[in-house]
Amino acid sequence: FLGLLEQDLAAAKPDLVRKDMERIGEAADRMALLLDDLLELSRVGRVVNPSALHSVEELVHRALEAVSGRLAERGVVVEVLPGLGNVYGDGPRLVEVFQNLLENAVKYMGEQGNPRIEIGVMPREDGIVYYVADNGIGIEPRYRETIFGLFNKLDPRSEGSGIGLALIQRIVEVHGGQIWVESEGKGKGSVFCLRFPPAPRIGGDDV
Repeated sequence: FLGLLEQDLAAAKPDLVRKDMERIGEAADRMALLLDDLLELSRVGRVVNPSALHSVEELVHRALEAVSGRLAERGVVVEVLPGLGNVYGDGPRLVEVFQNLLENAVKYMGEQGNPRIEIGVMPREDGIVYYVADNGIGIEPRYRETIFGLFNKLDPRSEGSGIGLALIQRIVEVHGGQIWVESEGKGKGSVFCLRFPPAPRIGGDDV
């Protein structure tokens, strides 16, 4: 871009010079976003807030408040089911997990005319699993593992740096948990599942 700018300046082409400068500015903004996200990823597990027992419902509502503008803009209906219980950990980081999952669901809602997200909990034999389900574009089987990698995006043209899901996975793993995605395929929506260790009692015994 700088080479093109130099050529257009030498040729005295002000319109092209203006376009070159716009492209340079956009590229710099993308690089700044990427660096900020990489720094955030590197801090997970090192710079943390004190762990405490948190209501998952409260964490979810804080995340919903943070992305309320995006949800309203897209017309997404969000249903938070009761009985979410508690989780032990770094509150702001856990809010970040739900916030990023909500943003991801909105980003990949596609042309869905009745966009919807459901947040709930489902008991399983291997423990309690929280989920964030949407009726968006879905995920084909071959992408279910790779989407958690750095810079991997379902749609290369979508906004963001491609670090969001990797950051979520890092936060969940630092808390001793697991995250994975389930989907019946393209156009079938996605369900992001979260499993955390049992929350300890105040006295120190596990519940």
